[in-house]
Amino acid sequence: QVLDFGWPDLHTPALEKICSICKAMDTWLNAAAHNVVVLHNKGNRGRLGVVVAAYMHYSNISASANQALDRFAMKRFYEDKVVPVGQPSQRRYIHYFSGLLSGSIKMNNKPLFLHHVIMHGIPNFESKGGCRPFLKIYQAMQPVYTSGI
Repeated sequence: QVLDFGWPDLHTPALEKICSICKAMDTWLNAAAHNVVVLHNKGNRGRLGVVVAAYMHYSNISASANQALDRFAMKRFYEDKVVPVGQPSQRRYIHYFSGLLSGSIKMNNKPLFLHHVIMHGIPNFESKGGCRPFLKIYQAMQPVYTSGI
């Protein structure tokens, strides 16, 4: 049985996708004692860390999001085969997922609308204006708008 839950590289998956992945893994592993889950991705291995840490918390292997992240980081340290969940957005999503599991966070199924973006000052990293911000907006994991620099 092969399931594809892909999402764009350098992005954290939507919370509902993490839920779907964890439920599919749990269902498969509980269906038979000999079943195993093999995770594969192309590119950023940190995404696997999000899935593994989320599943560890989902299946009560780890009691909290922090414990799942710590346990995953230690396993990675010993085996040096996977990248730890290091991007702040990835770590944050594990905590969001933990909130979903505990009931302290509810998913919003209503559409969200971005009306405007306000930037209060642009940092000048170099004497000649080294910071040139741009805006990229995604809808359903697909880019729908990219501003000029």
